Amino acid sequence: MYTELIKIIEGGLNNDHKKVISYSNHLAKKLRDDGDDKLADKILKTIQGCKGLPVFKDQLFDAPIDNDTRLNIADIILPQDLRIDISVSESVVDPVANFISLINSKNEIKSKGLDINLSLLLYGPPGCGKTSLAKYIAKELDMPIVIARFDSLISSLLGNTAKNIRKLFDYAKNKPCILFLDEFDAIAKARDDSHETGELKRVINSLLQNIDEFLETGILIAATNHEQLLDSAIWRRFEKVINVNKPSSDEIKKLLENYFDKVGSNLATDDKKFDMIKLYMNNMSHSEIIKIINSAFYNSIIKKSVFEYEDIFSEYFKYVNNNRYLPEEMIKFLNESHIPQKQIASYLDISIRQVRNALNVE
Repeated sequence: MYTELIKIIEGGLNNDHKKVISYSNHLAKKLRDDGDDKLADKILKTIQGCKGLPVFKDQLFDAPIDNDTRLNIADIILPQDLRIDISVSESVVDPVANFISLINSKNEIKSKGLDINLSLLLYGPPGCGKTSLAKYIAKELDMPIVIARFDSLISSLLGNTAKNIRKLFDYAKNKPCILFLDEFDAIAKARDDSHETGELKRVINSLLQNIDEFLETGILIAATNHEQLLDSAIWRRFEKVINVNKPSSDEIKKLLENYFDKVGSNLATDDKKFDMIKLYMNNMSHSEIIKIINSAFYNSIIKKSVFEYEDIFSEYFKYVNNNRYLPEEMIKFLNESHIPQKQIASYLDISIRQVRNALNVE
């Protein structure tokens, strides 16, 4: 019985609510075996009432603020409030799963007398899912995520910026949470950049010191679209580094197929129009692709019409041209995308003669 009590205390101190629940169940069983049904029932009732209320709920307070502006320097999102619709390249799936497993194994690793660095740097083009991945990891671990707000973290007075960085790390330290530094290059630029002031370089030194101290106990994820700007010392701080890149041709195909299944579309994926879409969307980010096909699908609902390929081609053309184009240019593009002239006329609500005039055909 004393063993169970020690383990429950250890679980509480390490913010391991699964361990607390497991050994509380063991304790309740032992008490029942000893004839103390009343106390056993009370323990089980307490567990059942708290399973959906992780221990972190009582440990997160108001977000830290900038003393000058009184604005929050971080947003805090609890796992039950995270809404994740993640779409990333296949190449990041295994490394992310490995990072989650590493965090779940931290107590076992520490029990062997080994140090552990729970940090992850995500880098790559914008719109490829870096922020979504950080939130996904928090959701999988059932932990709150503390997201730094650089618009208020970085003060006009650089001395205050260093203080805000310290305040942010102190806040997240020893709390059961993930600290997420998005747009990390905003404060982690290379110190040999000739355009940066000496004071800003001291801010970076402060950042490095805070990272080192924080990683003794905390979990840190950072993301950047401009990895080339990061100070070389920053890279050495992170245990795991993942390149979150744009989808390959096969991944675009899978992304589109999954979307069609999700909305119940009957669009044929063995059609040459489908191959054209893949070709057009090559070198686009996940978020750009989803944005285009979402807009196309929404338009079909608004028009109360069947979701067709011309909807997607039209939205793609508008997107890449920033909605600035001549009607004749849209007609030519749809024609080049294997949309028949009659369908173009119907879709654009114009006459077949207007279509043929734009294409210079009789």
